[in-house]
Formats: sequence, C-alpha cells, structure tokens
Amino acid sequence: MSRLIVGPFNRVEGDLEVILDVTDGRVRAARVRSSLYRGFEQILQGKAPPDALVFVPRICGICSVSQSAAAARALAGAMGIAPPANGRLVANLIQAVENVADHVTHFYLFFMPDFARPCYESQPWWRAAAGRFTAVRGAAAGDFLPARAGLMRSMGLLAGKWPHTLTLQPGGSTHPVNASGRLRLLRVLREFRQFLERVLFGDALEAVAAIASSDELARWAERHAESDFGLFLRAARALNLRALGQAGVAFMSYGAYEQENGRWWPAGIWSGGARPLDPARIAEDVSHAWYADATEPLPPSRGSTLPIADKDAAYSWCKAPRLGGEAVETGALARQLVAGHPLVRDMIEREGGGVEARVVARLLEVARLLPAMEHWAEALRPGEPFSVTGELPAEAECAGLVEAARGSLGHWLNIRRGRIHNYQIIAPTTWNFSPRDRVGQPGALERALVDVPVGEGEKSPVAVQHVVRSFDPCMVCTVH
Repeated sequence: MSRLIVGPFNRVEGDLEVILDVTDGRVRAARVRSSLYRGFEQILQGKAPPDALVFVPRICGICSVSQSAAAARALAGAMGIAPPANGRLVANLIQAVENVADHVTHFYLFFMPDFARPCYESQPWWRAAAGRFTAVRGAAAGDFLPARAGLMRSMGLLAGKWPHTLTLQPGGSTHPVNASGRLRLLRVLREFRQFLERVLFGDALEAVAAIASSDELARWAERHAESDFGLFLRAARALNLRALGQAGVAFMSYGAYEQENGRWWPAGIWSGGARPLDPARIAEDVSHAWYADATEPLPPSRGSTLPIADKDAAYSWCKAPRLGGEAVETGALARQLVAGHPLVRDMIEREGGGVEARVVARLLEVARLLPAMEHWAEALRPGEPFSVTGELPAEAECAGLVEAARGSLGHWLNIRRGRIHNYQIIAPTTWNFSPRDRVGQPGALERALVDVPVGEGEKSPVAVQHVVRSFDPCMVCTVH
C-alpha cells in the first residue's frame, strides 16, 4: 500500500487536501482534510443578533446570499414574522440567481477543464472538449463569462449589490422592485435563457426539464451532441462516469424556494425511497476534527467550536455532521431526488449517484429554475409591501434552514439577554466532506473516493479530480 496526498486543489473555492491509501491502482481509503480554520462562530458570540446579517455573508464571496438567507430565516423565527408575498418572491429570485450562476460557473470553469487534459487525447470527443474547455484559452469561457455577467445585473435590480447584500432581512426585502425594474429583470432573465438554450443545452429549457429517464437522456444527447451539455454526456458515457464516485449514503434536502404553502422543492430524505426530514436528529461529531471533544455528538443548537490544533487522531478543521447517526449527501442531486424528478430518480435507481448523476442534476436544476424565476418576476406587484418589521426577544433559540447551490445550509441561533449566545453553522460541504465520526464512519466524499482508479505515476489522479469536483466543494464555507 502507498499513500498519496492530493492537493491543494486548484479550481476549488478554499483549501483542500485528500489523503489516499492506494493498493493495486485503486483507492482503498480516503481522508479529506479541510486545512483552513475560519472562526466565524466565535466572532458572532456576544454580538447583537441583527449583526449576523453583516458578518455571515462574508463567510464566502460566491454563495454569500445563501448565508444571508439562512441568517434572515433564523432571525425571522426568533421574531415570529414572515415576509409578505413580494418579499418572499424577491428572496426566491435572489437565491435562485446566485444558485444558477454557481451551477453554471462550476460547469464551465471548475469541472469541465479536466476533460481537456492530454490524458484523454485518444478519446474521440477530446478535440472538441479541449477547444471548448481548456483553461483560459477555451472558447466556452468567452461565451459563458459575458452571459454570467449579464445575469448578475439582476442582483443590482433585486439586491442593490452582490456579494454581501443586506437586502435580505427577517421581514423580507429592503429593496423594493418598481415597475421599470421588474421589466428590466425580465429582460435580463430572457437574455440568460437565450444563452442557456443556444450554448449550454442547444434546446428549450422546458424540453430539458421534461427528460424523464436515462434512456431519454441518451437519445437527447445524440440529438444535441454539439451543445456543451451534450459534449459532457458523450464524455461521461465514454468514461463510465455514472459508476465513478458513488457515495452509497442517503440524500438530504432542507427544501428550497418558499411558496404560499410550503416550499417548491420539498424537504426530505431519499434512501431507496422518500422519508420525512427531522432536523432535530442532526448532531455534530468532532472526534476527528481539531476541536475540543464533547462527551457525545451535540445538536447544533448546543454545539461548540473550540479549536485544538494538535489534537490526536484529528485530521481536518471540518466537523462531522450526522443525521440520526447517518452520513448523508446533499446538493442538487439530493434536491431533485427528494423533489421527485423522474430523470434523477431513474438514474439513481438504475445507475446510482456517481459523477455523471451529480452534474446532470445540477444542470437539470438550471433548466427548471430559470422558467420559475421568470414566473416569480412576473408575479411581483410593485407598490405593495416587500417587508414587515418585528421585535427581537431577549431570549430565543431558532434555526434557519435553506438550500444553497451546493446543498443544505443551516444556521442555529441562540439569543440570551438580547445578545448572540451561540451561533453554529453547518454548510453543504461540511456534510459532504466531513471526516470520520467516532464510530469510524466516513463522510460522503471519503466513501465516494473508495475504489477510484489511480494510474501509475499519477500525482493528481484525474479520476479523483472528477469525483471531488462533482460535489462542487466550497471549502471556505465548510469551516467556521
């Protein structure tokens, strides 16, 4: 057996190393190390509760809105208020813009450049992939970056600025959209739809969202082979990426996008079938993380973050969150499974949840979200309230659970004597990239890396890169 340390990774947000035990050209065990300590949870202690809305967006520069949304929801729970219809719609739009931008940025700039590597030069699709996705020089970036910049103009219309907006508040949005702004927003969404339909998919978004099975997806890929999604599917099938990187754990979603009654994509667990989610069963294990041990895994509402940099048996600053003792996977694949999309459920039931399924679910989500965003924009009613106000109690304990692009994000807020007594955050990558827990149970990525091939002489194995990037990690969100 040999040991291989892969990292630090490029094209990953934050600091990441993967320690691999390799035997006979296969990974036999993996340990995922998040090597940068942040400290946001300690920073927030003693602050006035509304200050969380200033601090938490700065956890991350690419998914700051999701952090804002979770904090606003926790504060709204403490205050016992809910946004009016306009505030709910604007919050959905702001979160959806960021999530769509993150999904497409991941595809074009973080994930697909690996398919332009010289190791794939013998593949029939390689020349097209190299021409489109070679880092810096590929033609795809020239198509994508202006389209992304155009989409982000909507953040100015909806949130005043991005990142680190203060528009999202417990009672809704402080940035009302007038009639002119609504029309400009619809134009921005229409222009981004044109990019998606012309370049990414080569087909109408509604047609992509209606694909209902793996067989239908294969036929669609043959008809749209020249699109960027079609090119990915050709490469994925040639490399059998459906079988690569399967974690074999349950999938979890907190549910996303508030409607008048419930959430558009519901909360739940999928493990061979749907079951309800009970957030009270969430607990954090720190046995293999550089933090002071508790006598048992603690629920986030009672959790602590006390760093010990030289702790024996620890190898990561990432905690190990568990749901009823189970490791889970979260992200677009989990959301679409729990929401019941037939294509994703068919892929999981027939092929399992590997690299291909994660990327397909992410782009399927884009195809589903853009039409919903157009509907939400059309439903805005300029002149009607966008927010309400409320009073913060001196004592409260609440949680804000949202879905960021990368999966389930939770903020747990404890207020005592009018100040933040405790604030605990579990980000999506904390779930997916967690270390082992006290019974030795690995997290989702550590499981997904087992049996991944490592070629002779490979110092940064391409298959490992595919698996890691298929989760779209955000390491700066992982540790606080």
